[in-house]
Amino acid sequence: MITFSTPSDVPGDFGPSAVTIGKFDGVHAGHRAVIARLRATATDENLRSVVVTFDRHPLALLAPEKCPPALVGADQKLDLLAETGVDATLLLSFDRDLSLQPPEDFVQQVLVDALSARRVLVGSDFRFGHRGAGDVSLLIDLGAQYGFSVEVVGDVTPRDGRRVSSTWIRELLTEGRVSDAGVLLGHEPSVRGVVVHGAKRGRELGYPTANLSPESHGLIPADGVYAGWLKVADARYPAAISVGNNPTFNGVAQKQVEAYVLDEDIDLYGQVVEVLFVDRIRGMVAFTGIEPLIVQMGDDVERVRQILS
Repeated sequence: MITFSTPSDVPGDFGPSAVTIGKFDGVHAGHRAVIARLRATATDENLRSVVVTFDRHPLALLAPEKCPPALVGADQKLDLLAETGVDATLLLSFDRDLSLQPPEDFVQQVLVDALSARRVLVGSDFRFGHRGAGDVSLLIDLGAQYGFSVEVVGDVTPRDGRRVSSTWIRELLTEGRVSDAGVLLGHEPSVRGVVVHGAKRGRELGYPTANLSPESHGLIPADGVYAGWLKVADARYPAAISVGNNPTFNGVAQKQVEAYVLDEDIDLYGQVVEVLFVDRIRGMVAFTGIEPLIVQMGDDVERVRQILS
C-alpha cells in the first residue's frame, strides 16, 4: 500500500481512482465492508483503490473535551488499512486549515485534482468540509459536475439492528468485552507501544512481563487479566496480559499494560510491540499476600494456554 500525507504527494499520473473517505477509527467490520466494495469496484473498472482518512478525530482539534478516545493510533490504522489490500491511503493531517476548508474545495483539491476520482463510496451519514456543511447530496451534485459517481454503502448490522460503529466498540472495551469487540472489529483489539522498564515484580514472582509505555496507542480495555498475543516485528507469542494498577502492591500507575509471554524469556526493552486482546479471564483484584497471587498467576497462565490453543 502506498501512503500519501498531502494531496500534493500524489503523482500526477496516479489515477483514475475509486475513493472512500472517513475516519476509519479501528478499521472495523463496517469500514471493511465499504473497503471490500471499493476494491471490487476498482477491479471491475480498472481504477486505483484509495482510502482518504485523517491522522486524528476531527474533535481532537475542534472540541477536545468531546473527543472520544481513539481505538487505534495513526500507525496502527495505516497497518490495518494495508491489510485490506487497498492500493493507497491518503492520510490527511486534520489541522486548522483543513477544518476551515469549504466542502467544494475539498472535493476539487483531493478527489478531482489529486486522485482523479471516478467513483466515490461513502456511508449514508457522510459529512465533509467546514462545519460538516457537505453531505451526500452535495457530493452527488459535485460528482455530476466533476465526472465522478457516488455510491452510498449500507451499514453492517450484526444483531439487534444496531450498526457496527466505533462508539459501540468503545463501549465493549470499556466493559472488558474484548472478544465481542474483536467480532465487530474483524480483528483483535490492540495496544501498541514501546516496552519500558517496570518495577520487575513479575520477574521476581517468576512471570517476567513486558511493560508498555504510558504513551502507547490504542484503546486500553477495562482493568483485568486477558488472554492474548504479543507481537514484535514478524513474531507473535501467546501472552497473559494484565491491565490495571496491580492493587496488591502500592504506588503502581493506573492503567498499566503488562504482557507475560508464555514459555519464553525475551528481552524486549526499547522495542515497539503490539499487545492483542483475545478474551478476558477475570477482573483485577487485590490479594492478601504474595503466595495467593502466585497461585492465581499460575492459574491465569493455564487458562490463557487453553484459550489460545
